[in-house]
Amino acid sequence: MLSGTRPAVYDEAVTGESSAASARAALLAPGGNYGPDGPLLMFGGKAAQRRGASLHPVTWDPGAADPHAMVFTRVGQAVAGLDGTGSLIILGKSLGTMAAPVAADRGVPAVWFTPLLTDPDVVAALRRATAPCLLVGGTGDDWWDGDVARSITPHVTEIEGADHGMFVPGPLAASAGVLGEVAAAVERFLDDIVWRS
Repeated sequence: MLSGTRPAVYDEAVTGESSAASARAALLAPGGNYGPDGPLLMFGGKAAQRRGASLHPVTWDPGAADPHAMVFTRVGQAVAGLDGTGSLIILGKSLGTMAAPVAADRGVPAVWFTPLLTDPDVVAALRRATAPCLLVGGTGDDWWDGDVARSITPHVTEIEGADHGMFVPGPLAASAGVLGEVAAAVERFLDDIVWRS
């Protein structure tokens, strides 16, 4: 089920899009306490939108007894609702990376921000996926494992010292710089791998 509203940040018009770009869509699978307007998903969504994609945030049931089943069902329904879209990508953060089985089952490329690489189900789904994915995480995140990430995909952005929110110690300007680095990695992944022209 898709959220009925979108954050205002996603209202920017896309100009000059081709017919191929107009068929693009990005599904936003947020974290448990990190909505689609959180910086990683906001910038990732903006990158997709500027390349002609429509944005489709998914919402979660608070306090779901089985988060794996809830995320799988919600994202599966959302992906099914976008059947016929020419090119779909999933952008997921933390809890949203439990949608990795949907991406693997349907051959959908993905950007996974701070994926739960200590969760065997998430890792197993990432390993069997055939579509490309970008994994983004930090060495200060207890759910990140850089060795596992690099064994899954060549598309890895790892930030030294970044925590689960992708913040690094020290002045906030350093964390803002991390966000810029991640945004650039997402744009390269979209341009060079997913929507290569």
